[in-house]
Amino acid sequence: MNRYSTAQRNLHWLMFVMLVLAYITIEFRSEFPRGSSGRVFMVQSHFWLGISIFALFIPRLLLRFKRGVPPIEPALPSWQNNLGKLVHVAIYVFLFAQPLLGLATVWTDGKVIMIPFTGIELPALLAENEGLAHQLEDLHKLFANIFYFLVGFHVLAALFHHFIRKDDTLKRMT
Repeated sequence: MNRYSTAQRNLHWLMFVMLVLAYITIEFRSEFPRGSSGRVFMVQSHFWLGISIFALFIPRLLLRFKRGVPPIEPALPSWQNNLGKLVHVAIYVFLFAQPLLGLATVWTDGKVIMIPFTGIELPALLAENEGLAHQLEDLHKLFANIFYFLVGFHVLAALFHHFIRKDDTLKRMT
């Protein structure tokens, strides 16, 4: 059976876990009162998960170009193959754009990103601009919602291939 390389598989699942954690930390921050240490921890964790996802994006993309994609057996109809390529390109665009939008939102909103366990702030690379911050935040939220559906579609497609089509799509990544 053809499989993705160990590094590709590890990065895929690590980034998946990080995306789930990024979602959890931002969605459940409201369980803590504003200004509380719990809320600050959740928000800062969300920031650092996003930064880490962005940092892992480049090696993942380079591995994708270097190692390629193992063929699916049995081969897919061309429409499914093309749809799969489109979904993967969209996922990569989101993995690149979302963290950058998040950083731009934080900086233009005048918020800080603390380096964990140090009390040191990352320097802001953009000037504070409340109007732009709101626009960027709205875009970041919109893209996040679209991305959640895209990831859900990706998961459902993998399950479809595994249980209904019975090809090796899912096995290539496990």
